[in-house]
Amino acid sequence: MYTVTEIVEAWEVAKNVKAFRFKEAFEFTPGQFVMVWLPGIGEKPFSLADRDLIVVKKVGPFTSELFKREEGERLWIRGPYGKGFKPVGKNVGLIAGGIGIPPIYALSKTWREKFEKITLIYGARSREELALLDIENHVDELIVTTDDGSAGIKGFPTDVLKRKKEEFDQVYACGPEGMLLAVLEVMNYHKTQVSMERYMKCGIGVCGSCNLGKYLVCRDGPVFRAEVLEDVFRKT
Repeated sequence: MYTVTEIVEAWEVAKNVKAFRFKEAFEFTPGQFVMVWLPGIGEKPFSLADRDLIVVKKVGPFTSELFKREEGERLWIRGPYGKGFKPVGKNVGLIAGGIGIPPIYALSKTWREKFEKITLIYGARSREELALLDIENHVDELIVTTDDGSAGIKGFPTDVLKRKKEEFDQVYACGPEGMLLAVLEVMNYHKTQVSMERYMKCGIGVCGSCNLGKYLVCRDGPVFRAEVLEDVFRKT
């Protein structure tokens, strides 16, 4: 069942990245996603950045068409789906890479009062690809890394995590799979929740296209505890 909603605001937040705020507000857990349908174009999953907000990177035909949508135009949305993050501990580390920021933004904004200290380590290839929104208002410490050194620290989020991991009761991460695997290794598959990405068609565990080992990302994730993923990624 689709909810037909109207775009009330659309704006650019980084190079080839736009935010879309819509009229309908969804009840969700940070880390959950919705399926967005454009008639005649197709359907794609997007993590909710807020109850009424998605953040989209232009990477192909569907997102290119979505980028053309303006305020007052309609979107067809179903969901939210999947399993989100769970709040654990008091001093937490958030790790985001590139367009992995939406569920991390949702977590920091929605659960700000659940934690005593939130540290965000956010990495991108360059300054122009940082899609921070206003996340600095929802965290206690913000550390930016860029591959080329054009903003913050030159390097990767995991370089910082290696130095700070003992400070965190729990680590939450979303971003490119290579970064997520590095986070899991740094944390020794412990005290970590990661949001995984796979190609999705149905979003409800029927088609099987988003399989991750014995799991389906849409149904069993997209958020997984590190211990669950150890059997999938770590060679024994």
